[in-house]
This record gives sequence, structure tokens and C-alpha cells, in this order.
Amino acid sequence: MNTSSFSNEQLAGQRLMVGFDGTGLDENLKFLIGRIKAGGIILFAGNLETPDQIKGLCFAVQEYAERCGQPPLFIAIDQEGGQVTRLKKPFTQFPGNPHMRHEADAVYFAEITAAELNQVGINMNMAPVMDIAPKDTNSIMAKRAFGGDPDRVSRLGLKVIEHLQQNGIMAVAKHFPGIGRTVLDSHLDLPMLKDDLAAIERFDLIPFKACIQHGVSGIMLSHIFYPELDDQWPASMSIYIADDILRRRMGYNGLVMTDDLDMGAITKHYKIRISIQQILAADIDLALICHKGPNIEIAFEQIVKEITDSAETKTRGNESVERIMKLKRKYISASKNKRCNTQTPKSF
Repeated sequence: MNTSSFSNEQLAGQRLMVGFDGTGLDENLKFLIGRIKAGGIILFAGNLETPDQIKGLCFAVQEYAERCGQPPLFIAIDQEGGQVTRLKKPFTQFPGNPHMRHEADAVYFAEITAAELNQVGINMNMAPVMDIAPKDTNSIMAKRAFGGDPDRVSRLGLKVIEHLQQNGIMAVAKHFPGIGRTVLDSHLDLPMLKDDLAAIERFDLIPFKACIQHGVSGIMLSHIFYPELDDQWPASMSIYIADDILRRRMGYNGLVMTDDLDMGAITKHYKIRISIQQILAADIDLALICHKGPNIEIAFEQIVKEITDSAETKTRGNESVERIMKLKRKYISASKNKRCNTQTPKSF
């Protein structure tokens, strides 16, 4: 599909990845696809039952998007292994990033995970975690990071990215520009890291530079406040961090997305309309809203308003949607979607 023919509503909807309740294609999910025209959905434990059910759900939403004249959907999940594992048995269970010792461990995790995601129709993994968790810090990411050494994190993370993407699954590196040295959970409130750019470049940015050089599909921004970089907005809304540093200084031309805008770090400090205005101003491609509720429709309406009222915002929005569509053309095909409707593979 050519983005030049997209309506303002389509341009707006493609900028949203949304969560939902339930395990099937119900009226709410049809509303998100047909009316909101969401570019993607993200799956959590409450959406997941059996391999057959997950596969049926993924096939149904892709088929419905096609019937509505919409592009195929990103279907994303957090399948990091260890502490953050949405797909339980009979899917293969891994101990998690801190337990990886060799590059072969990362390759094995990525290849098995990609195969199982492909089998049920999921096309994007919100992994790997590229945060560095120093041993002398009570890091919020200690149980999810590859470790405290930037080179080790880079080396293992790149193997995960490489072998997810070689096997047809988009990888998303997170949480830029790095949250490994924070101790407050952004699900609850807004953490702060007071280091300046030079210090962050020497440490936190090393794995992300490696990701960019190796063509990672997406990078997720953190809900962390870095006052030495931007004294007003967290990374997930910061023009300086998302556009100046990530896009211009580091040369990243892939998909940039926020973390979940329903987290306490955002909802306790910012209204959804203000968040969306900042996200658009920072040329962030995809806003994640992971829970059913009014924020999804409010965000959609705000994006439509912004691109309707400003020709410049619409032009930049077209560029964002073209980045989105470039990934969809590369990783999502009609034949791949239809494979989700086949019999459950014997590997389960």
C-alpha cells in the first residue's frame, strides 16, 4: 500500500500499537482495527491460552485488517525469556538474559523463539533488552539484562537481533538511552538518571550503537527523565533524545517507539493528549498504549487533529508511516499470515 493514498485516519492509526482484553476477535478488537485503524497490537498473558488459540487470534486479526482495507498488523509480544515471558508452556521456556554465558546461548534462544512466534503468527518481539545493569547498582533491570559489561550486552544482544530477524521476526532493542542504572520501576512512577550525555555515551549507548549498526528493526524509548539531556520531558517524549540524539547524532533510520503510555511514569505526570503532541513533535513513529480504555481513542483523535491542522506535522507523519510500512513490507506477507491457520506444529 502506498502511504500517499492514506487518509488522515489511516496515518493516525498506523502510529498506534494497542493492547486489548480477551482472546478472540471481538467487537472491541474490530473497533481498534476498523475504526481506530491501529497499526499494531501487543499481546499479554490475558490474551494467550493455547498455541491453537493464539494462532487463530493472529490469523483472525490479520484477515479482518485486510477486509477493512488496512495494512497488515504488527503483532508484538514481550518474549525476553526468564522474568518476562508471555508465552508459557508448551512454548520453550528459557532462564533469561542474565543466565546466558556464550553467544551460542543467544543464538539458540533467538532461533527457537523465532520459530515458535512464526508458528502462531506473531511477527515482532519486544526484545532484546540492551540495558546495562552494573553489579554495584540495585538495578531495576538486574533480572532482565545480559549483565553489567557494555561489550557483553552488545555481543549477546546482537546475536539475538540477528537470529530473530534472519528468521522473520522483527527485533526491538530497549530501553533507549538505557535504564540499567535506575532503581525505580517506571510502571509505578517516573525514574530519573542525572548523568550527562558524555557519561551516557561512554556506557549506556554502547549496545544501542551496535544495534543501529546491525540494522535492528525497532528501538523502544524509556520512560526515564534525564534532566541533563532534557529538563522537561522523559526520553519517550523528548525531541532532543528521540530526534537529535537517536535519529541525527546516531543515524538511526528504523522504527522508534515509546514504552507503554499507560505506565505510571506517564499517567501520573502527563495527560494523554500532551503526550501525543510531544511524541509527534519528536518524530517518534509508534505510540504504545497497552491497556483497553479511553486513552486509545483519545490518542487517535489527537493524532488526526495534529496532522489535519498542520501540513508540516502531516509531512513528518507520512515519513513515520513510510518507515512503518517499510518494515511491514519486509517482514509481513499475506502468505505468512495465512500460515497461522494451519494445524498446530508437532513441536508443541
